[in-house]
Amino acid sequence: MPGFGDPRACLLVLGVAPAAHGANRTGRMFTGDRSGDFLIRAMQSAGFANLPESRHAKDGLRLDGAYVSAVVRCAPPKNKSTRREIAHCSSHLEAELHALTQVRVVIALGKIAFDAYWRLVADRGVTPRPRPRFVHGYVSQAEGVPALIASYHPSQQNTNTARLTAPMLAAVFATARTLANRAS
Repeated sequence: MPGFGDPRACLLVLGVAPAAHGANRTGRMFTGDRSGDFLIRAMQSAGFANLPESRHAKDGLRLDGAYVSAVVRCAPPKNKSTRREIAHCSSHLEAELHALTQVRVVIALGKIAFDAYWRLVADRGVTPRPRPRFVHGYVSQAEGVPALIASYHPSQQNTNTARLTAPMLAAVFATARTLANRAS
């Protein structure tokens, strides 16, 4: 499953993998499921999306200044990405990051995305010490790479238990907007 969005994006939203009943069914990341609606609503609140939900690939959703991608490119068995799948798909993510030349901010949705981002920037020679730990809302601004904001993933497991609330995710996207505006 490829990423989607604005090819001149200043913001990259990095998820874990396509959802079996969302992206895998609809053909677009974070589309056709509750996680996607939760995410897109937060993106719209910060001006990165023109619609508050994402139903199907031809629903008119446009991302402005944002691109959505994932660490793993296919729906993993039992909804759990393996290290092997992550390693196998890393070249796809690296190519997307290389092509997205305007990205100034990355939002990592979940620890797997957070760790994958740090592996990619380490390959570019950036290794902040101590290495940041995943904490929701954490912002890292390491020299020479886009700023990174950590967020809990908008999975139903996190949103139904209020581990991640709509205001929490909206705050992450507001921070991303502020950082992207500062960097331009």
